[in-house]
Amino acid sequence: MNDVIIRHIPKEQFPDSLALSEFAFQYKIPPEEWDDKLSQLKENEQWGAYIDGKLAAKMTILELHTWIQGKRWKLGGIASVATWPEYRRGGLVAGLLKNALKVMREEEQWVSFLHPFQFAFYRKFGWETYTETKKYEIPTALLPKLPPQPGQIVRAGDDAELLGALYTEYAKRYSGTLDRDRGWWSQRIFPNKKGTTAVYYNEDGKPAGYVRYHIKDYICQIHELVYLDRGAWKALWKFITDHDSMMEKVTISAPSDDQLPFLLDNPRIKQETHPYFMARIVDAVRFIEQYPFAENGAAGVSIELKLTDPYAGWNEGRFIIQIGADGQAKVEKRSGEAEASAVPQAACDITTLSALLMGYQRASLLHEVERLQGDEEAVRLLEALIPKRTTYLPDFF
Repeated sequence: MNDVIIRHIPKEQFPDSLALSEFAFQYKIPPEEWDDKLSQLKENEQWGAYIDGKLAAKMTILELHTWIQGKRWKLGGIASVATWPEYRRGGLVAGLLKNALKVMREEEQWVSFLHPFQFAFYRKFGWETYTETKKYEIPTALLPKLPPQPGQIVRAGDDAELLGALYTEYAKRYSGTLDRDRGWWSQRIFPNKKGTTAVYYNEDGKPAGYVRYHIKDYICQIHELVYLDRGAWKALWKFITDHDSMMEKVTISAPSDDQLPFLLDNPRIKQETHPYFMARIVDAVRFIEQYPFAENGAAGVSIELKLTDPYAGWNEGRFIIQIGADGQAKVEKRSGEAEASAVPQAACDITTLSALLMGYQRASLLHEVERLQGDEEAVRLLEALIPKRTTYLPDFF
């Protein structure tokens, strides 16, 4: 294969990029939507691999933000990865991913998410599964049986300010949710999750949740059910069940720790768990130093971590991680010749560290399945210091 040049895709070549997306992902953009799709592309986010001046492969690095352990982070969202068939299996995507890691590090995006076409493929480059989604299909007769609730339900339009405020409070409870801006609501949520929106106001007249749903062919598809407390949950489900004459079943996606079946009179509903997005720590030192570990109430603890990352050399090496009583960490990289320290020892690759610090898997499980090596004390400390918080992503990119 001739020399490959990786660079930004200029605006005049955006139509070529969209054409590649149409081919690779097997969809067709309606002519009336073409200009709108082009206007949404940002030159600084579009990257292409060129051979003999022709666009052979491409990807997007979206500039996003996410909530992890209650903290807002800059996020590099990898999307629209595609290659023309005549250029496949030539290492172009590998080159684009290596370039993406450098770009995201320069932009101080210490973490990256993507939706994989194949989990094993992206795992080779350091991304690891970080969240899964429960999907329910509930016959109308088996929906929650709830009495009338205090407060009121008010239908709302596409009000990004109102819905966004409720969503943000809800999203902070989880790790790996997006922090949506107005553009995300107007370009992603409202056009792609069409339907009716109803907002619940509690007894004090304050908004405490919303449901966005669509009913067609006697199927109620709930796009989003967002609630700030149990009262809002009950009121919104009571509202949905009051559509019983219009529907035969309800479909909904929920976080992996959702316990809806337990609350039903008959929990034998169709439920599936789907692995969803993958995450990757881009810069381990920066990520760890900003990570909110659990406060341990002691003077502080230290762990030596041996980390491997063949695609991001800056993450390779041995590191002393000192975690203070306030949960804040300091990281020192050790020289290759230095003798092992007296502190607890652990070792893993970047994929394992990503699953661990996202909170998707606990240290004890990763040690048991031989993904995390180390002595018992190191595993115990990592188990105790990483807060338990469910991972969840109700978005797609």
